[in-house]
Amino acid sequence: MNVLLVYPRYPDSFWSFSHALKFVGKKAAFPPLGLLTVAALFPDSWETRLMDQNVREVTDSDLAWADMVFVSAMIIQRDAVRDLFARCRTLGVTTVAGGPLFTTAPEEFPEADHLVLGEAELTFPPFLEDLAAGHAQRSYTASGRADLTRTPLPRWELLDIGDYAAMNIQYSRGCPFDCEFCDITQLFGRRPRTKSREQLVAELDSLHIRGWKGGVFFVDDNFIGDRNKLKRELLPTIIAWQEAHGRPFSFFTESSIDLADDPQLMALMVEAGFTEVFVGIETPHEEGLDESGKVQNRNRDLLESVKRLQRAGLQVQGGFIVGFDSDPASIFEKQIRFIQESGIVTAMVGMLTALRGTKLHQRLADEGRLLRDASGNNTAIALNFVPRMPTDDLIRGYRQILKGIYSPRPYYRRIITFLKEYRTPPGGFQPNPAHLRAFFSSILFLGVLGRERFQFWKLFAWSLVRRPRLFPLAITLAIFGFHFRKVAEGISATGMFEGKECAE
Repeated sequence: MNVLLVYPRYPDSFWSFSHALKFVGKKAAFPPLGLLTVAALFPDSWETRLMDQNVREVTDSDLAWADMVFVSAMIIQRDAVRDLFARCRTLGVTTVAGGPLFTTAPEEFPEADHLVLGEAELTFPPFLEDLAAGHAQRSYTASGRADLTRTPLPRWELLDIGDYAAMNIQYSRGCPFDCEFCDITQLFGRRPRTKSREQLVAELDSLHIRGWKGGVFFVDDNFIGDRNKLKRELLPTIIAWQEAHGRPFSFFTESSIDLADDPQLMALMVEAGFTEVFVGIETPHEEGLDESGKVQNRNRDLLESVKRLQRAGLQVQGGFIVGFDSDPASIFEKQIRFIQESGIVTAMVGMLTALRGTKLHQRLADEGRLLRDASGNNTAIALNFVPRMPTDDLIRGYRQILKGIYSPRPYYRRIITFLKEYRTPPGGFQPNPAHLRAFFSSILFLGVLGRERFQFWKLFAWSLVRRPRLFPLAITLAIFGFHFRKVAEGISATGMFEGKECAE
């Protein structure tokens, strides 16, 4: 059987890094780890291909080659999925769909021939058995949670790793916290489940054998969910592996803010090669944290927690939200001030979104405030519920934040604030061909042609003199800023809400 795995196109957003990828000659930020893992469950006799629409377009001849097309997607990829299904239907190709988009709203996709929902380790084998017997059902679900020690090694040979800016690995699923707006616990539960250290070593080996050097993203919902196991088993194993292989990888992941309370864990992560963590800060407004059930962020000095992570050697990427019911009119200035003072350079600010399966979605439905399904892109001006704050005020304030943190002057000032605090990782930053290309591209596009050229050269000189070992990081963050400004300018320029121009 000929099977084609397709990863649909992402729209342009803060998370796509599309404008930054051009500086390093890469086509996409991360490969589709879910599809690579599912492919390892296929029978050996199947002829398998994988195509990522973020890397190259899928033609009708590609689709016509396949007996079945397998699609996995996030909510933000909904439009690309519908286009793909329509093309497959026209060509008479059978489609199989799975992943978060379909698991949370299976009834929205009647055009899919088969739905394999939830965790693939549980639902995919029954589908394959029924398919081999000639009576595959349309939908497959399962109770319980998957045993990750049985998750197969991703089939990296199905793609060209050179197309991507970073690789990814999954060690655990689930998060012990249950924030009102988050759908992770609905999808994967509150009890973290992990792979074995032997599995992780095998995954590191598989990337290393293929010649990968550079960033590796642990895509875990909350990497420190089982911190005892991290300290006792995983991190010492990664440290030993890195030392034995010349430290070819730098790691980044997602974590709750309480990582800042554990000096030992931070030190082990840095020694293992972790340089960045994404943390859901959400809001500096205590009432917003209370409202959203963000218990891990409450009753703490958030600014000092961020600084502790930075001083430990972990760059903090921060998630921020506006649109909580409790947000005062001053929330926009508070968010800008916190982001600037914290030195969180990669600050992802979005408007609150009510995702299916969350407690927020249920509450707003009960209150009659839902307007439509979420787009999955919380950095677009597309509210799917009626906020307490006047809508025009919320949109105007959101645009104010985008301008206040991504305009060249405040953005470059924030880079310097961060670099003053950040501890250089062990061994510094090792240049590679992509870094050199990015360096020369940045000089042309930022230092010569860019409207930020004054701030760029100021940062260039400051970092060379004051923090020379962090100079490559300074240039990388300058490039990120170019991407963030492009996306922010696009959001502010279109200003679309419910299909109409937003009020100024």
